[in-house]
Amino acid sequence: MNNEQITGIIIEQAIDIHRLIGPGMLETVYKKILCYRLQKCGLHVEWEVPISVFFEDVQMDCGYRADIVVEKQVVVEIKSIEAIGPLQVAQALTYLRFLNLRVGLVINFDVVLLKQGIRRVLNGY
Repeated sequence: MNNEQITGIIIEQAIDIHRLIGPGMLETVYKKILCYRLQKCGLHVEWEVPISVFFEDVQMDCGYRADIVVEKQVVVEIKSIEAIGPLQVAQALTYLRFLNLRVGLVINFDVVLLKQGIRRVLNGY
């Protein structure tokens, strides 16, 4: 399955979840439900994936974690905030770089229409 197909399924499931429960919940609620839905679709889903930071010859395990990694290809960062800003996009891009992945999504469930809360992040483009 390619990145486009995976992100399509993720977005489709996120929109359905948002339609059913709406904004205003904690991020962890959306994460758990989205993981459940993606697994139900037959996708391999990892939750709270540890991210090591590398600087020169030093590896540091600083406690960074990607919310969700789907099919070992797509990082999904879940938010429940007023709006996605440059900081959230930069965080997703950093996770992509350290995990050596190309595609990420930042999904903010605290919006009226979910399509307004989705940002695609690309590493290396």
